[in-house]
Amino acid sequence: MTRLSVNINKIATLRNARGGNNPDVIRVAMDCERFGAQGITVHPRPDERHIRYADVMGLKEVVTTEFNIEGYPDKRYLEIIRLVKPAQATLVPDAPDVITSNAGWDTVKHRSMLSEIVAELKSYGARVSVFINPDVRMAEGAARIGADRVELYTEPYAHTYPKDPQSAVRPYVDCAEAALANGLGMNAGHDLDLNNLRYLKASIPQLEEVSIGHALVCDALYYGLENTIQLYLRQLK
Repeated sequence: MTRLSVNINKIATLRNARGGNNPDVIRVAMDCERFGAQGITVHPRPDERHIRYADVMGLKEVVTTEFNIEGYPDKRYLEIIRLVKPAQATLVPDAPDVITSNAGWDTVKHRSMLSEIVAELKSYGARVSVFINPDVRMAEGAARIGADRVELYTEPYAHTYPKDPQSAVRPYVDCAEAALANGLGMNAGHDLDLNNLRYLKASIPQLEEVSIGHALVCDALYYGLENTIQLYLRQLK
């Protein structure tokens, strides 16, 4: 079964909009696990506009499933991984000013830099996943830099899915086959929701993990957090 990792960035965004500690990010993470989530994902950005450094340290003490920390591999991020030692470190190439991750790594162009970073992260005991576009060359490049997994950037899939599901998923299937052939595990994330998740999973049954935040939190406004997590888990069975 593909694991569901809940990205709680939006919970922190809601808290920060008002100040104080409501909703409590730590409590929500614990509840997500209690409701069936098999992982917690955070992406602490330098400006702390949602997840803060203190949140990461607090989550380190309570997360009992898989803790996944995403981020651009600057010195701050590398230090967080060294201190927290999460199960997984996911490298994303986003600049500090972007709203959300919007492209994958060019693992060919940045091979030298990424190879050094992957080696350092592995020395801290983390499994390393690299965020990539659905491109066979990028999957092959991820294997060459020593990554353990790739995370398929699924916004293009989500955008095209309502019009043409087969065309939307085809490059992802090709990329997944290349990743598997090169010994890589596979994750996926970005704009996955209750409408498009089941089809992606059926097309790529080898998916090991999906990271979902924005859509899941939006759905929770209508269905409740516990019920929403169960709805997402059903899409992955």
